[in-house]
Amino acid sequence: MKTLNDQLIQYARYHRDPRNIATHFIGIPMITLAIAVLLSRPSWGVVSPALVLAAAFAVYYLVLDLRYGLAMSALLAAALWAASDLASGDTARWLAWGVGLFVVGWIFQFVGHWWEGRKPAFVDDLIGLVIGPLFVVAEAGFRLGWRREVEQAVEAAAGPVARRDQRTLAPEGHG
Repeated sequence: MKTLNDQLIQYARYHRDPRNIATHFIGIPMITLAIAVLLSRPSWGVVSPALVLAAAFAVYYLVLDLRYGLAMSALLAAALWAASDLASGDTARWLAWGVGLFVVGWIFQFVGHWWEGRKPAFVDDLIGLVIGPLFVVAEAGFRLGWRREVEQAVEAAAGPVARRDQRTLAPEGHG
């Protein structure tokens, strides 16, 4: 199994443009919540497909790293809590929230990758769909000065996040 650093480095190689990272701070939480909303039905008591998937992801994140795993578990629990409310209404409300958040979240993602000039990481490795939320949490932590050793490892292998004056030009007509 790849380590935390391995996973973040692989994902970061597709995300060095700060505009792309910024879109991920919006799009990934929206997609995560959308999936939780859509998978909150059906439910059998407190158990739903959303809970099963979130629990599996939480275990994976905890195996990768205890601190990030705890943060991700708390965020997944918050998403499940919000999703249960959004999914508890009538079918139209459930689908409007779930599909709406999903579509808008992916629009943010693809705009970011258009600026980056690179395809999304999951195109080459589906684990990118699982690492995306962790990447956002790690990037937020890096901005707060947390886990400098992880940030340094990521930047040593993937390169630093480009500053405005360092960005490579996007393809003609982009960015």
